[in-house]
Amino acid sequence: MTTLASANGIDLAYESFGSPDGRPLLLIMGLGAQLIHWDDDLCTALADQGHHVVRFDNRDAGLSTHFHEAGVPDFRGTAPYLLNDMADDAAGLMDALGWPAAHVMGASMGGMIAQTLAIRHPERVLTLTSIMSTTGPAVAPPSEAAGAVLFGAPPADREAVLEQALKTWSVIGSPGFEMDRERVQRLAGLAFDRCFDPPGTARQLAAIMASGDRAEGLAGVKVPTLVVHGEDDPLVPVEGGRATAAAVPGAELLTFPGMGHDLPRPLWPEIVAAVTRLTTSRS
Repeated sequence: MTTLASANGIDLAYESFGSPDGRPLLLIMGLGAQLIHWDDDLCTALADQGHHVVRFDNRDAGLSTHFHEAGVPDFRGTAPYLLNDMADDAAGLMDALGWPAAHVMGASMGGMIAQTLAIRHPERVLTLTSIMSTTGPAVAPPSEAAGAVLFGAPPADREAVLEQALKTWSVIGSPGFEMDRERVQRLAGLAFDRCFDPPGTARQLAAIMASGDRAEGLAGVKVPTLVVHGEDDPLVPVEGGRATAAAVPGAELLTFPGMGHDLPRPLWPEIVAAVTRLTTSRS
């Protein structure tokens, strides 16, 4: 069931899996993505390992507050908000959940937000898992083809969204694993039906571009940290994961050949096991 929480002056939509007595695990999704992009089965697998899993829609995504009045950013170094604000959203959601601290796991832009949360609110983060992310936009720029997907014109209607989803994931998905076309289109349709707001995605992208590099701040992160990355990621190349692991003292780096900018189902058991080892190291 989706619930709205008041957090950091806005509303955030969230869902939970597992027992409230489990280890709190906050999942933060990436650019333009919604909470449903954390697959139900993956959330259940994490819950089965003793986590109380919460996934949520970032601002300007899904059923959370959208900043329509801010319009479309010009990408000239300014943005209506920064990753700092999105990290404060996550901290505000933890307040609403009654979590003094949590294990935090973010993917892509969500990894950037998770990193920022660990820097800005170190007392709120028990462990940090950063997946297919980077310390800053200049560290691991996308390939030409992936950049064209990232900065291309958005589709105009539901049918075009489904077609675009297949094209996008054929470019940035995992070349070592067969793409589940039915799942890609089903998720694209569900996401469109929940909320379709390309300017919101543009505002999130502007936040990434305007937030700079986090390497210096990450050097002060003292919690156990896991960095997961695909060795064949064209959108955020593996150098971004290596830079993240190098920036955080003692971080573990886990890379997978054939993995692109997604989470292939065959890799879930190993990723869930690695996250569980991390979270049980500091309960």
